Amino acid sequence: MSQTPEGARRSGHVLAERFRAHVARRRRVAEGDGVVVGLSGGADSVVLLHLLRFTPGLPKLRLHAVHVDHAMRSDSAADARWVEGLCRAWGVAFRVLRLDPAPRDEAEARHRRYQVLEDLRREVGARLVLTAHHADDQAETVLFRALRGTGIAGLQGIRERRAPRVWRPLLPFTRDELRAYAAHHGLSWREDSTNRHPLPRNVLRANVLPELEASVAPGARHALAGLARRAAWDEAAWRSLEPGLLAAAGMREEEGGFSLDRAALTARHPAVRARILRAVARRLGVTPGEAGTRQAVEFTRSGTSGGSVRLGGGLVLRIELDRLHLVRDASPPPDREVVVEGPAAGSARARVGGARWEVRWGAGALEGAGESISLPLGDLRFPLSVRGWRPGDRVRLGYGSKKLKKLFLEARVPPGERHRIPVVADAAGRVLWVPGVVRSADAQPDHDRDALTIGITHAPPD
Repeated sequence: MSQTPEGARRSGHVLAERFRAHVARRRRVAEGDGVVVGLSGGADSVVLLHLLRFTPGLPKLRLHAVHVDHAMRSDSAADARWVEGLCRAWGVAFRVLRLDPAPRDEAEARHRRYQVLEDLRREVGARLVLTAHHADDQAETVLFRALRGTGIAGLQGIRERRAPRVWRPLLPFTRDELRAYAAHHGLSWREDSTNRHPLPRNVLRANVLPELEASVAPGARHALAGLARRAAWDEAAWRSLEPGLLAAAGMREEEGGFSLDRAALTARHPAVRARILRAVARRLGVTPGEAGTRQAVEFTRSGTSGGSVRLGGGLVLRIELDRLHLVRDASPPPDREVVVEGPAAGSARARVGGARWEVRWGAGALEGAGESISLPLGDLRFPLSVRGWRPGDRVRLGYGSKKLKKLFLEARVPPGERHRIPVVADAAGRVLWVPGVVRSADAQPDHDRDALTIGITHAPPD
């Protein structure tokens, strides 16, 4: 992939034509489009701006060169003045964006840099943000991620496009080719002093990759860039299959997340299971790491109904009967019980497991009260409470008592929903009624006696 300086200089003049053809094939920009160009002042960004400004046959673009001053070096202001002079000479609109306060590290600097570039793109009405990442950056990124144990998706390295509107048009071209172009056109640039610091990327660039190419694999950079392309191709194939895989797994959107048919999912190879689970997790804004993915795959096979595992990133995977539920771990607000002190009519709102319920009570029928029950007054032990299910709750039936947990199971109420269903109990702790599930033998209607009617229905948010 590398070449001698002499060979690079001789080949420099052909880069413009290859760049023009690449832009035409990609069809990312059209005549008159505005683009924001990240201009650090280094060789790569200077070459990118020169290509955009002076390559014959390119669409005429509204160029907005932007220098992001991270304020992390004492000489950063001098870089900003230098690139301002360059843009004035080339007739390119220019802006300096200084980060204040200065980022604490490279990761924060990168995040905030993309943020301010996107903000400016919106401000000036540009179509894209362009950065000068090239093939050698790609090779370094893939090697760096491989050494840190990334998965196949990580081996894609630097993507040609980054959300929301970033394009990297130099990715097919090598550092040597860009330097050859700079030499051919007599371009100068600023050297970043931090490139001499022993940071991981700098060590790979200055020591590891040259040694690999000299002693192990002469085409190491080219091979690593090729690996990134193949990984991206592989990931694109999987993404194209995802809709069919999710449909076959019976995915349904539910409150707080998604659910899958457990039998359909576990019939798949574990690697396919992992892909499906990660695809669902991405819809919740989280991509589980290797440990979380492995734990989720195993749990789909060995977990029991009612069980759950935390996968990191605020995700919880739980089993409810024959369904797997992947949800965000949002702890509900504390329950709010409703207390019925006596037979006088009234109303109040209960909150049970995060679900809100409108509770009304009084003598006779209650219009619009949703599901209701009439309880003989003479048998009631006030105060009554409308609350959530508690471990050990039992209900007296005509043939004896049974745990409410067992009745939930028989009624096929998913474990995750049981704590959201209201329970009506009396002062002695007797469960009288669970709407939609069971009515106690202690709460049977008696039309010859005075009764208290309780109605419960879903309530809108507070």
